[in-house]
Amino acid sequence: MERVSCIDIGTNTALLLIADLEPFSGAILPLFHKQTIVRLGKNVDAAKIIDLAARERLIGCMRDYRQLCSEYGSETIIAAGTSALRDAENRMEVIGQVTRETGITISCISGQEEAELTFFGAVAGMGDIAQPFTVLDIGGGSTEISMGSLCEVSESVSLDIGSVRLTERFFTTLPPSPSELDAAKQWIDKLLTSNILPFFAAREHVYGVAGTLTSISQVSQGLKHFDASKVHNHALKYEEVEAFLEKLKKSNLEEIIELGIPDGRADVITMGTLILHQFMRLLGIAEIRVSVQGLRFGIAQKELLRLQETIL
Repeated sequence: MERVSCIDIGTNTALLLIADLEPFSGAILPLFHKQTIVRLGKNVDAAKIIDLAARERLIGCMRDYRQLCSEYGSETIIAAGTSALRDAENRMEVIGQVTRETGITISCISGQEEAELTFFGAVAGMGDIAQPFTVLDIGGGSTEISMGSLCEVSESVSLDIGSVRLTERFFTTLPPSPSELDAAKQWIDKLLTSNILPFFAAREHVYGVAGTLTSISQVSQGLKHFDASKVHNHALKYEEVEAFLEKLKKSNLEEIIELGIPDGRADVITMGTLILHQFMRLLGIAEIRVSVQGLRFGIAQKELLRLQETIL
């Protein structure tokens, strides 16, 4: 058995999973989870650099995570950076500073690698998986769509439509004006319609990960606070997403927070919901299963496979 820490450094959120890996049984046994709103990708879409304030937020978060890993006796730390780091021209400078100040080395992974790791991570440990299936990951900077079976990914795409990126690009106020909403919708539809055709083959069984999906699931169930046991594997219906989007179209930041959306996600949830709505509408998806897992579980599973190859 090996204890590992898997860190997913996204555009909006940094997620930590500490887990024991059982190579003989093939099990991933989660011990500890934490998420921190870092907003690493703030203004990256326009400026193409990670600014000093975002860098300091990231370093503070990694120091905290390093301490937690030590407390849990986890010496193996695997950290992956996604869209914000991919887009930032100063990513190597940022990665170097994080390594020097925290001892954590971040790997900047490609959109395709992110999609594949998330694909397997989303359904890790879940039973009765109908195949083929699709996994949707709406992040802050990008959205990944993957399709395949439990054995392989047959199709995947990474699109530069994320809740933070497009909020910064299209919205000037909350609620957004009708013209801003329409411009954002046209942009989302343009990128989706030119990329989603292969995914019609697996539109009957779709899983969704990341904060947009888990937040909508939470609110749709009437939960004021996040409860992973109730959100995980919850069937989120298209009608619920549409009703929530209509509410968000008329809500300012304070009203969105009152719905139960945490500060740090509340200002980008309208765009995230719009992306989800258009994805479901264009593919004709009646419901999407929500997974609280994702990239960090995919990292854990990849490490588990590596362990199995060396031991078995």
